[in-house]
Amino acid sequence: MTMAPDFLLPFEVALVKAIAGFEHVTNITRLSGGASQETWSFDALMDGKSEPLILRRSPGGGKRVTEGSAAVPLTTEAIVIEASRKAGVKAPGVRYVLKDEDGVGQGYVMDRLPGETIARKILRDPEFDAVRPKLAFQCGEILARIHAVDKEPLRDILPVIDGPIQLRRYRDLYDSYGYPHPMFDYALKWLEPRMAEAKRQTLVHGDFRHGNLLISPDGVEAALDWELTHIGDPLEDIGWICTNSWRFGVAEKVVGGFGELPDLLAGYKAAGGGDVSLDEARTWIVYGSLKWGIMCMSMYQGFRVDGSVERAAIGRRSSETEIDLVNLIFHGML
Repeated sequence: MTMAPDFLLPFEVALVKAIAGFEHVTNITRLSGGASQETWSFDALMDGKSEPLILRRSPGGGKRVTEGSAAVPLTTEAIVIEASRKAGVKAPGVRYVLKDEDGVGQGYVMDRLPGETIARKILRDPEFDAVRPKLAFQCGEILARIHAVDKEPLRDILPVIDGPIQLRRYRDLYDSYGYPHPMFDYALKWLEPRMAEAKRQTLVHGDFRHGNLLISPDGVEAALDWELTHIGDPLEDIGWICTNSWRFGVAEKVVGGFGELPDLLAGYKAAGGGDVSLDEARTWIVYGSLKWGIMCMSMYQGFRVDGSVERAAIGRRSSETEIDLVNLIFHGML
């Protein structure tokens, strides 16, 4: 028997006040996904009918973003999702943003849409066979629409993190560990002149990849987990979904293990994103590989503190990204 969460009563009281016709919550269950935030699936009885919804909530209801995290507050995340959805981006509709007086913590309620987020199922299960070749083009379309969202109303709530800023942050983080990786040093030098001047600043999703895409046999249903959203170079999103670490073993399919880079860029152009060259995309794939490699180093540092087997398993993967960087930089392999 599933235990009701301790915030259920104040949560129901808040929804009664906020949503017309709301009666009560049923079938509330915490989902396993979401490493940094709590994700709760529930059904809401409204006007006698059941509606599938999701509560995205800060861990334990806390109100503060973890120190050192690049994540935006959940209230900001909700605002960006709604602005993007209204601009035509495939994203879940936000029904309600929690308030301090609700006594539930920071978070928001959004629609629960059909689909799968587990990469290995999407890449291997027969039910996705027919749609898999179409996913790269669809992802390109979604990214073009994200990057076309009017960023001006969002400037007061979003950080500006362009290529040079990101490169400096990861350079400093890498240096702080005192654990040299010659290929990382080379990649940093290789990237610096190529990322010196951002051509554009747009809204950026910040973590557009497998696990944060809701995919059904009909295609990409929604972009999820906008916690790293910011204003920056749109090529960041294009490079990140093409990073080898997010292909989950299907390395020959550059886009997420399911598609080809020309299809992604064609979808991007078709939806108004403009022309992106293979070389421009390659630069940001190199950056994505370097970024993930340094993130793996961070996991190892965490393992040294708490002995977590999970952190150790991720930390050792920094060597994989070194191989990716060799192939990308010296052999031009995508």
